[in-house]
Amino acid sequence: MRKKRSTLADVANLAGVSAVTVSRALRRPDMVSAKLRERIDAAVRELAYVPDVAASRLASNRTHTIGVIVSSLTNGVFADYINALHDNLLPAGYQVLILSTRYSEAEEEKAIATLLGQHPEAIIIVGVDQSAHARRLLESAGVPVVQTFQLTDQPIDINLGLDQTQAAYEATKALIALKHQRIAVIASRLDARARARLDGYARAMREAGRYDESLRATTPQQTSVLAGSQLLGELIDKRQRPDAVFCCDDLLALGALFECQRRGIKVPDDMSIIGFNNLEFTAYAHPPLATVSTPRYEMGQMAAEIVRRIIESGERPPADRIDVGFKIELRGSVKR
Repeated sequence: MRKKRSTLADVANLAGVSAVTVSRALRRPDMVSAKLRERIDAAVRELAYVPDVAASRLASNRTHTIGVIVSSLTNGVFADYINALHDNLLPAGYQVLILSTRYSEAEEEKAIATLLGQHPEAIIIVGVDQSAHARRLLESAGVPVVQTFQLTDQPIDINLGLDQTQAAYEATKALIALKHQRIAVIASRLDARARARLDGYARAMREAGRYDESLRATTPQQTSVLAGSQLLGELIDKRQRPDAVFCCDDLLALGALFECQRRGIKVPDDMSIIGFNNLEFTAYAHPPLATVSTPRYEMGQMAAEIVRRIIESGERPPADRIDVGFKIELRGSVKR
């Protein structure tokens, strides 16, 4: 016969404490002493106890769940962001339920509906370009909603991000200021934020009188190192070899660097390369890749702190639109 599932009372008996104390330790570990928490944790492990979430919700009218929607679970750009959410929400007794849209509008709508069915206490979502239906779902959710990574003039509730267009504009202007003449751009059009970066590049190049459509190469596929290599290769094969390339993310920049190395093109002497996001590997590439640094961990941290304050005290941020900024990191891949 199968063993009966362990109960909260079983854990309390084994740990030698009350059921209320066990419940408090599981929901808010910071509210009990470290020694008592260790004893309860040991009992939980020994009994393989799993809390009854449905019963807890009925008893407290709270789910202690924060819904998070990201564009991809495989793109490293979201790793620091997700880690920050876990670092700030889990110790406070919240569970983080993460769903991916895979850059699909339809999947984003389904993800929002799925989360709302779980009655989260807040929703944190990447991006600001939700469909009309997705916006209606979030506007009627009845919980705090934080849109992140990009800024918008019409936030659903609270908006926390950076001006993606301006960041790309300033990165391109930095290349122009360093006397580069033929500055190309490579990008994945799948990502709305990358499309905003394309706009920033185009604005800077047009202002300088250097915009040339033949120096632009994009793909409808998800960003990757392979895509960066292929896109730069396309430009070179068409005899449109640039003396600098703005890559709309760091994976593309790494691929462009590899393509240059394969073709014997010296970086930065023959071609400068700058990426976007400042992923960890950029500082350790050879040469180190210049990039636009975006504060992704800090953004996740701020989003977590905002929803916690609203849930726990009703305190909302003074502004519903918060610019986290960016920084241009000019490293060895840019000729100066």
